Amino acid sequence: MLDITPVSVPKAADVLAGILREKILEGNLQEGADLPNERDLGVQSGLSRASVREALRILEGEGLIATRTGRNGGSAVLRPSSATIERSVGIFIRGQRIRFEAVLETRAAIEPPSARFAALHRTDADIAEMERSHAKLRLASESGDVAAYVRANLDWHVQVVRASHNELLIAFISAVSQSVYVATDVEGFNSIDVRNAVIRAHQQVMDAIKAGDGDAAARRMARHVGAYITDIQQTQDPLVGDKRKEK
Repeated sequence: MLDITPVSVPKAADVLAGILREKILEGNLQEGADLPNERDLGVQSGLSRASVREALRILEGEGLIATRTGRNGGSAVLRPSSATIERSVGIFIRGQRIRFEAVLETRAAIEPPSARFAALHRTDADIAEMERSHAKLRLASESGDVAAYVRANLDWHVQVVRASHNELLIAFISAVSQSVYVATDVEGFNSIDVRNAVIRAHQQVMDAIKAGDGDAAARRMARHVGAYITDIQQTQDPLVGDKRKEK
């Protein structure tokens, strides 16, 4: 007897979306270019308007096109951005109920080497942004505004990664940052002693980055993030997706 495994036939909308996606990513369709309207796409592809419409919705969801409504409606090509990764990863973290420990491990993997690259590639503007975030952190800590402190703390970490000038690292840290923010904005974790320790650690990392000492920057960031992980694991629920700040 002939043994044939089930054949999976892709949906017509998925096929059309794949064709258009490749044309966009390969640069055959430039940013800002208008796609043919639904009717013309249907004629060219031989697909129904419903399939064409579904394909366009797929691409819009991926952030590759923007659809305009109204008399002058249509779809225009967008350049892929880090916002696409951030949105997708955020949905993945919450939808898959990712363990917070996994988010912490991601930070431990990303931030120390990012600090090293920041020391090697940072500009004067990058240093200014880090110092601006650090100043906000100190001010919020001194005033006891914990919410502002948490936001400034996270912003400083993101600024360090931005100073690496590595687009993928920046996209990844931006993607997990909101989950980190929600999970660390908890009562008891951001005490004055913790805040002071964070301020000192940030200054040490910045000193190494300013000096262009990549090894020291990576080592100090690893020590800082490691201490953070040890402390925060004692106060967190196991799932990021279920984390809610108690009122």
